[in-house]
Amino acid sequence: IVIIKVPSTVYAAFSSGVTYTFSSAVSGYNIYTVTATSTTSETVTFATTPSVDYLVVGGGGAGGGLGGGGAGGYRTANGFGITLGTSYTVTVGAGGAGLTGGDPSTITAASASVFSTISAAGGGKGGNGGTTGFAGGSGGGGGGDGSNYAGGAGNTPSTSPSQGSSGGSGNDGSTQFAGGGGGGASAVGSNAPGSSTGGAGGAGTASSITGSSVTRAGGGGGGAYVAGSSGSSGAGGTGGGGRGGSQNEGGGVSGTANTGGAGGGAGYTNAGSYNNTSGSGGSGVVILRTIDSIGAVFSSGVTKSLTTSGGYNIYSVTATSTTSETVTFVNTISAEYLVVAGGGGGGQSDGVGGGGGAGGFKTATGFPIIPSTSYAVTVGAGGAGASSFAQGSDGSNSVFSSVTSTGGGGGSGGTSAGQTG
Repeated sequence: IVIIKVPSTVYAAFSSGVTYTFSSAVSGYNIYTVTATSTTSETVTFATTPSVDYLVVGGGGAGGGLGGGGAGGYRTANGFGITLGTSYTVTVGAGGAGLTGGDPSTITAASASVFSTISAAGGGKGGNGGTTGFAGGSGGGGGGDGSNYAGGAGNTPSTSPSQGSSGGSGNDGSTQFAGGGGGGASAVGSNAPGSSTGGAGGAGTASSITGSSVTRAGGGGGGAYVAGSSGSSGAGGTGGGGRGGSQNEGGGVSGTANTGGAGGGAGYTNAGSYNNTSGSGGSGVVILRTIDSIGAVFSSGVTKSLTTSGGYNIYSVTATSTTSETVTFVNTISAEYLVVAGGGGGGQSDGVGGGGGAGGFKTATGFPIIPSTSYAVTVGAGGAGASSFAQGSDGSNSVFSSVTSTGGGGGSGGTSAGQTG
């Protein structure tokens, strides 16, 4: 183990292979506890300005007539320097819409997700029967009707580290056709293994930024067609990629929302037809992690949630209503609370009913609150006492933010036992 204690005006930024927790429990100090390193070349850098860890995943690409869509770009790092009180752009990219109504022109491009200067591109569209896959964060798989069309390029535009992988090639067999798999964050899409089976989507990448490991940005599987028989679709890549379609399996499956997973290629129902639908891409996500002494205030068009883990505030942004939404980082305020729930009502049973239980009692210091943020507050009512051979009513819960004290149980009465409180 490595434990680092620095003044509260100094902040540590670790490389991506470091597992660590944070505490500000000792007044005037920031304490970082390092519990694991993935290599012997991991680092820590100290600064007098705070930083944020981020994961930004673009919208997943839609599947084409045969090729699977490419996953949204995947960008993550620790220690992105921020200035408190400054507004930063935050945008969640939409997934591309899949093919409908037999018309490939209905397929739309996925869009980028953005945090400040970090942009994760939307995934590339899958190729139609006779087209290559499209470039994107990860590239779409190629078509296979008339030629073995190539997959689209990944990591477009180019970033370092790479934000994605290329799509696989389709396979043409004259009377049977298969699309390539779309690229994923950590692996290229598979080439169609034959003219009757679509290529699998490339695998996504796992991240534990939220406190548990989640894989995102999987590529879409390629679709297939076999004249007079039935083709086999390619599997979607791990991390939210949808499988491809075929004449017996139906259309391609859409990518999973908020993973940047790509949609599966449609596959044909008849030679050269686009009667199947292709899968739409899943929306992207922006996840921001700050030490618990720093909070985030978002503009009104942001849909987000807050969790805590290991001394960190973790903000998961799942939707933005415009491309001009913002996040502003601020110092949190340390609050002390006492939350007492309503007591239970007494029971009645010929003068010997049971008394109600007291309401739950919770108190603590050092609870972080964020300026300009609304928190739930509820005072629980006391339970009503019984009037005639009956059990008393339970008290109601009292609530402050994520803290809930449970109402006291009603006392026994008549032939009923007392309630748990």
